[in-house]
Amino acid sequence: MKVGIIGCGSITKFRHAPEYYDNPHITEIVFYDRNPERADALAEIFDGKVVRSVEELFEDESIVAISDCSSNESHHIFSTQALLSGKHVLTEKPIALSVEEAKEILEAQKKSGKILMVDHNQRFTKAHQKAKEIIQSGELGKVLTFKTNFGHSGPESWGVNKSNSTWFFKKDRSGYGVAADLGIHKLDLVHYLLDDQIEQVSAFQGTLDKVDEHGDPIEVCDNIICNLRTQKGRLGTAAFSWTYYGEEDNSTTLYCEKGIMKIYHHDQYQIEVITKDEERINYKLEAIQTNDNQTNTGVIDAFVDCVRNGKEPIVTGQDAVDSLKAVLAIIESAETNQVVNV
Repeated sequence: MKVGIIGCGSITKFRHAPEYYDNPHITEIVFYDRNPERADALAEIFDGKVVRSVEELFEDESIVAISDCSSNESHHIFSTQALLSGKHVLTEKPIALSVEEAKEILEAQKKSGKILMVDHNQRFTKAHQKAKEIIQSGELGKVLTFKTNFGHSGPESWGVNKSNSTWFFKKDRSGYGVAADLGIHKLDLVHYLLDDQIEQVSAFQGTLDKVDEHGDPIEVCDNIICNLRTQKGRLGTAAFSWTYYGEEDNSTTLYCEKGIMKIYHHDQYQIEVITKDEERINYKLEAIQTNDNQTNTGVIDAFVDCVRNGKEPIVTGQDAVDSLKAVLAIIESAETNQVVNV
């Protein structure tokens, strides 16, 4: 398979490109970025080729699939065009900045008949897949309540330009700040683990510390705290932050009828189960992918497998729309100080 990548920022450099490069079924990677030097640099690292316009990717019939790693406001444009040009597409999250834009992509996927997968990569970690297995086994009974967190020191230390001018801080490009960057991962994870949907939310947001390249507070939230109710009646809390200085937090706790499951709380054990009878069962699986610990996410391998074998992706376009709706409801709640139905 020959693949193309739109956008040559950090997500391409550290995740998409190396994972395509290591996949035995990929013969060549073709890079496009509106900053040509970024595409040139990655093509040199990963023995790929470069095009100077995105249309060249769409028109190249030898390119089977495309990763859309553009900034958030462009996903509905590039992913739609890629699908309609006959390419299978892996879109970065969030799928779009509005439900209407997301529907453009879904309609293009339906019209094209090609595979659309969205990079909600937390579904792919061994710990989260094991956690889902434990829940489905019924050994802990029903999940009653939950809490989940995702925070690190901010995208200015992760982004390709390593500065406060990052597009993540711009409302017209990132849309919803930390909620669309980190929060959407955990909202999707709740849907995945619980086989449920977030139905009702209340939230508070703030721009507490981050400033832009001019020293002014950024245009989007750097922290958001949420209360969540699911369709099946579970209650939960969520906290998302770009100001966890010193250490990332990627943890989730599930409180069940017969015990507690802690995910990514312990340095050595990715899952800790404490039963109602106070028995402790620890699972040592794999360390989670972090900004400082770049390992294979499994996303690219899964996407390539879907394309080669016609499989349904573990994260569909509709899954991504459901998570986007939850983000939009959280932002609306934070802005209006009201409880919002998703």
